[in-house]
Amino acid sequence: MTNKSPAITSTPVDELTYEQAYAELEGIVTLLEQEQTDLEATIGWFERGQALAKHCQELLDKAELRVRTLGINPSEGDAE
Repeated sequence: MTNKSPAITSTPVDELTYEQAYAELEGIVTLLEQEQTDLEATIGWFERGQALAKHCQELLDKAELRVRTLGINPSEGDAE
């Protein structure tokens, strides 16, 4: 049993790209679904997962703002 997935790193969350953070978050979800870690490790992975999810959302928000600044409304294609 290993407690580490290849996608999980010790890199500070704010230094990860969206793709890196998302891949690591997927790895943590897989790890937590296996339920093969002790309580302290589980709490640590959960906390890192929450930080990664928040970081991903912030990066997506910034990208949306950049698109809006360019005058492109991403929801225009959704008009009925």
